[in-house]
Amino acid sequence: MDWSIAETWAIIVALGIGTFLLRFSFLGAMGGRQLPDWLLRHLRYTPVAVLPALVAPAVAWPEATGGDPDPARLAAAFVTVAVGWWRKSVIAAICAGAATLYAMLFLLG
Repeated sequence: MDWSIAETWAIIVALGIGTFLLRFSFLGAMGGRQLPDWLLRHLRYTPVAVLPALVAPAVAWPEATGGDPDPARLAAAFVTVAVGWWRKSVIAAICAGAATLYAMLFLLG
């Protein structure tokens, strides 16, 4: 499907406005009120939940292998989870996973 430049920009702007309105509907309705502790505790885990959701398709069905599982990516995912669980650090987990992925791709070819 071919999109013109104007159509592409119209879609990007529409998605940006929709995203803003969706987020503002929650934050704007709350105003300056204090959020309950149970909600703040749950919101702390949002980045931790989003990152695996973004990476999971690239691990389970990598485009580089035509959708077949790849030992390098599976090992990198395992190391990332293990380091994240052990060190409780997102940066350490990401760095360990990236190092494992590049090392496995170098070793396996």
